[in-house]
Amino acid sequence: MGTFMRSWSCINSRTFIGSRRHFCSHSHISSRSVKVLYDGQCPICVKEIHFLQYLQRHRPGKVDFIDISLDGYDGGKYEGISYEMAMEEMHVIDEKNKVHRGVPAFTVMYSAVGLGWLGRFISWPVVRPLMDKAYAVFAKNRLKWTGRDECNTGRCVKKDS
Repeated sequence: MGTFMRSWSCINSRTFIGSRRHFCSHSHISSRSVKVLYDGQCPICVKEIHFLQYLQRHRPGKVDFIDISLDGYDGGKYEGISYEMAMEEMHVIDEKNKVHRGVPAFTVMYSAVGLGWLGRFISWPVVRPLMDKAYAVFAKNRLKWTGRDECNTGRCVKKDS
């Protein structure tokens, strides 16, 4: 993908899609949109975000995907959610600026991109405890599973194999 297309992908999707991340800025974020904070260095997270971006392509401005791994990330702009807090678990800020963490964050995120049925399913009382446990395991191990297990603070970089 050429430089021009990478910059347009970033602008149109409101986040990074190409391989050169410096095209994105958080200055265009709408205060009336759902804000999904994600780790752009996590390949598992990025795959899901790309899928969600695809789903929301006909809903411009509804969801802003915020890559917390970019040098310019400032938690003060996102309800005080620091980089360290965002790295611990999924955070989503809804249209009313309410912060949702963990599985409830996924419920808000899925509803915002047109997957409300999935959000309702993972919130169902029979399913929710299983989702909470599964997500807790993922959140605890995702750095290790993506080759960044030695990262404790600061910006994590994937180890070369």
